[in-house]
Amino acid sequence: MTTMPPPAAAAPLNAWPFAILAISVGFIILAITRLRLHAFLALILAAFLAGFLTTRFPAAAIDRLPAALREDAKANNWVAAVELTALEFGGAAGTIAISIGLASIIGLCLMESGGADKVVRRFLAVFGEKRAALALLASTYILSIPIFFDTMFMLMVPLAKALRLRTGRDYLLYLMAICCAAILTHSLTVPHPGPLAMVDNLRVDPGQSMFWGITSGIIPCLLGFLVAVRINRRTDVPVREIPGATLEELTAIANKPETELPSFFWSITPVLLPIALIAFASFLKLLHGHAGAVELFGGADGFARLSQVASFVGNKNIALTIGAAISMWLLARQRGLSLGELEKLMDAPLGTAAIIILITAAGGAFGGMLRHAGVGDAIKTAAQSYDLNVLFLAWLTAIVLRIAQGSATVSMITTSAIIWPMIDRATNAALPFHPMYVFLAIGFGSFGGSWMNDSGFWVVSRLGGLTEKETLKSWSVLVTATSGIGLLITLLASWLLPLV
Repeated sequence: MTTMPPPAAAAPLNAWPFAILAISVGFIILAITRLRLHAFLALILAAFLAGFLTTRFPAAAIDRLPAALREDAKANNWVAAVELTALEFGGAAGTIAISIGLASIIGLCLMESGGADKVVRRFLAVFGEKRAALALLASTYILSIPIFFDTMFMLMVPLAKALRLRTGRDYLLYLMAICCAAILTHSLTVPHPGPLAMVDNLRVDPGQSMFWGITSGIIPCLLGFLVAVRINRRTDVPVREIPGATLEELTAIANKPETELPSFFWSITPVLLPIALIAFASFLKLLHGHAGAVELFGGADGFARLSQVASFVGNKNIALTIGAAISMWLLARQRGLSLGELEKLMDAPLGTAAIIILITAAGGAFGGMLRHAGVGDAIKTAAQSYDLNVLFLAWLTAIVLRIAQGSATVSMITTSAIIWPMIDRATNAALPFHPMYVFLAIGFGSFGGSWMNDSGFWVVSRLGGLTEKETLKSWSVLVTATSGIGLLITLLASWLLPLV
């Protein structure tokens, strides 16, 4: 195994960013668990706190502020902290707000129309009740390759709820099966944004990374499922009411004769169609530049026209809009609702989505302020000061950044940028194993240690109907255990099959 010796003249370690990290993380834990503050308030106040403790912000960060605020921010560091927090909050919200709102509508419509229950009944008919959780695991692992974790979970959670109402047990296992599969593909496979950034930063082939990511995630996925089985045995979580879908209504749907439910085709279409559209757009992007593939689609002009259409309908927001429209039509047709009655039903899922968006964006603001505080640079300097195995170092850096700022994608982007100068063949000795193992180590590290500053934590908690304590004992344990399993498999594989 290769290790990273310290450079001849390592930069002095600035410990203050680590102090900012410890103080702000400690504040979040205290605010949520002891003071009982809402997660949104706790995360926003922690972002302010991290900014107030930062002695100097990068000039590039200040320059991103609107011109009217820039001079005040340069003159007053506390003003800069507040305005940068607002800027990071807006940026985070802009990337997820529409998707979360639309996916929440799809979820409610599938539950209320009986579509989710119809899909579950077909699952049970094919796989059997005892293998229902494995069916969710396998289908999520395949379907989530082109879909963000948050979106995939929101699309699949109605099926988990319907399964619990149908089987009367194992709701937590169904949720964790979805989580285990979706988080692995989110962190290991192109075209997800984190793996795409790693492909660029680590100078590895995108096609190879997809193959390695999908195949290397299978064993951790199966072993993570065994962890989920153990968690489920210790904790029985019921299906709880969320706004817009009472248990009485859901139970009534579950007890309906199958002849009164919508068809399987229209029940599964709101889930599969967005996935198919997004996947096809991603597929065409991967084919871009390959002459044989271009000719297959009618030459350069034909391929360009098809790519334009696919990039539009395969945009996640457009694809989910199409799925939401179909799910609303299905609900209106199934229950004979007018447009006005349908509109009233939308208030509840959109209210739930708004809370998730606020919490998620606040977590993004907190992560952004930690970056401005220099936490990433401090980790890089500390890593260069110790003689560590490069794969362990990559994994450790990724999981520390994940715990610090919450986003798996940010962790992958930052860690791969930190690690690349240490493995660049132009300035370092060649690695004794394939560079793709570094890609895997970072990917596995990026999703471990999820807690209250992670959007995935709150999506699982709020939409899954779990308490914060239940989410920590299930979701957080599952992803951390799977992350560790992934590291061990990567280390073992790099030793047994270096592929150099």
